[in-house]
Amino acid sequence: MIRVLVVDDQAVVRMGLATLIGAEDDLELVGEAGDGRAGLAMVRALRPDVVLCDVRMPVLDGLGLLREVAADPALAEVRVVVLTTFELDEYVFEALRLGASGFLLKDADPVRLLDAVRVVADGGSLLAPSVTRRVIDHFAGSSAPAAEHPALGDLTEREREIVAWVATGRSNHEIADELVVSPDTVRTHVSRAMVKLQARDRAQLVVFALQSGLAVPPRGGAAPDRESPS
Repeated sequence: MIRVLVVDDQAVVRMGLATLIGAEDDLELVGEAGDGRAGLAMVRALRPDVVLCDVRMPVLDGLGLLREVAADPALAEVRVVVLTTFELDEYVFEALRLGASGFLLKDADPVRLLDAVRVVADGGSLLAPSVTRRVIDHFAGSSAPAAEHPALGDLTEREREIVAWVATGRSNHEIADELVVSPDTVRTHVSRAMVKLQARDRAQLVVFALQSGLAVPPRGGAAPDRESPS
C-alpha cells in the first residue's frame, strides 16, 4: 500500500485528490494539510511514501517544505511531487534542485497523476521529456556561470558521460542505444552517480548535471565503458 499525503491550500484541490486516491486499492490517503507548516508536521509524524505538495501556500510554501524534508535524514525515503498551475512556474527549477521527485500540473489527467504517484513511490522520478527540455532551455539561456557540483570529481569518465546523457531527457534504454551498451549497464552507472552526487532521484540528477555544465561528448569521443583507476 502506497501512503500518500496531500498538502494544498485549496480545499477543492485536496478534495479532488482525496477522491482519486481513495478509489485506488493500492493507494491510501494518510492525511491532508492546508499549508506547508502543517504539512511538514504531518510528514514528520506520518512518514508518507509520497507527498503531493502545492508550491504556493501560506505560512510555509512548497519550497520551504522541500528544504526541510531534504535536510532531515529521517525523511530520506519520503518522495515529494510538486503540484503547480503553470508548466513554467518560476518555482519549478528550484523545486527540482531541492529534491522534488518531479512535478505535475494540477489539471493533469487523473490517470497520469495516479501513475505518477506509483512511479515516484517505486523510486522513479516524474520529469516528462517536454519538461526536461524546458529545464535545459532555462539553464542554457542563463548568463550565470556553471556551478560545478562539489562531488563531480568523484565520478568516473563513463559516469560523467552518462549523467550528461540523462540531462538530455533520454531514458536508460535510449542512452543504452546511443552508447551501444546494455540498459543494465546504464542503470548501474546512473545509480552510482546518484549515490556519489547525493541526488535523491533522477530529476535532481538532471539539475545537478545542467548546473555543472556537463555536456554529451561529440560522436567518437565517448568514454570507454570501464571504471577509472582508483
